[in-house]
Amino acid sequence: MQYLTLGRTGVQVSALALGAMNFGKIGRTTQDEATAVVDAALEAGINVIDTADMYSGGESEEMVGKAIAGRRDDIVLATKAGLPMSDEPNHQGSSRRWLVTELDNSLRRLGVDHVDLYQIHRWDPRTSDEETLSALTDLQRAGKIRYFGSSTFPAYRIVQAQWAAREHHLSRYATEQPSYSILQRGIETHVLPVTEQYGLGVLAWSPLASGWLSGAIREGRDITTNRSTLMPQRFDTAVPANRARLDAVEKLAAVADEAGLTMIQLALGFVTAHPAVTSALIGPRTLDHLNAQLAAADTVLSADVLDAIDAIVAPGVDLAAHEKNDTPPALLDPTLRRR
Repeated sequence: MQYLTLGRTGVQVSALALGAMNFGKIGRTTQDEATAVVDAALEAGINVIDTADMYSGGESEEMVGKAIAGRRDDIVLATKAGLPMSDEPNHQGSSRRWLVTELDNSLRRLGVDHVDLYQIHRWDPRTSDEETLSALTDLQRAGKIRYFGSSTFPAYRIVQAQWAAREHHLSRYATEQPSYSILQRGIETHVLPVTEQYGLGVLAWSPLASGWLSGAIREGRDITTNRSTLMPQRFDTAVPANRARLDAVEKLAAVADEAGLTMIQLALGFVTAHPAVTSALIGPRTLDHLNAQLAAADTVLSADVLDAIDAIVAPGVDLAAHEKNDTPPALLDPTLRRR
């Protein structure tokens, strides 16, 4: 396992990080299964575990907490807040009122007195940067969080938050957690140059593109992955974007075969090759999934292989742009773009 410095924090983190979204009802994972995955990941050298309050309604945090009991100090523990936790309108977002309350809820579920990285799950257009950064700075000074970061922020919001921190003499976001894979390369255009400019650590989620790059999805096979069951519209090959993804997967499989790599090694090796990326977040449901992904821990792609990937999916291109999670609100709500 390779280790890199997380932004400018000085903290050393593994090139592969364990994402816990599949712990609990989302991934149909039991506590014993989750603990076994955590055990094997730590044994392999992974030292980052990333979860979120809303994963299975808090169940993921509870499972992580039980799995790491007695070895908290050896783990860089990260969680997130901001997405809705109930129908109550104030049980979401990045206001001081909610973040102070929800961090305590996360600490209770995790069974710890602090987290190393607390991330705003999505940009909240209703809340000012000063409000959010002020709350996070106070939580940091109280010792409940060591660092804080953003997740899936558009590039201009990352810049705005950095400016607001400087303007108001507050601590700044130390990390960004964007979606990044061979099939979704849009962040190469704006987000990754910005994170490099400001020295942010980058924890890339969905490096296997929701399973499209796992090797399980190929031409002529029924798509029966867990994610395709949860979100069938994202895997319907009658949809042009999905057809484009499947065509790309077939070409990428040939590149992997020629290089003597699995699809997972190709996919994870691509993400960790980018100089702006600190860690690739893997989200295994089972030990078999974990072991297949750990095989990519020391994968280094040659320039020829990276060039071949560029020829299949051009740099900066998202094959499924409609699935982006950082779309400006005015593009989604017509009332915001009309006087």
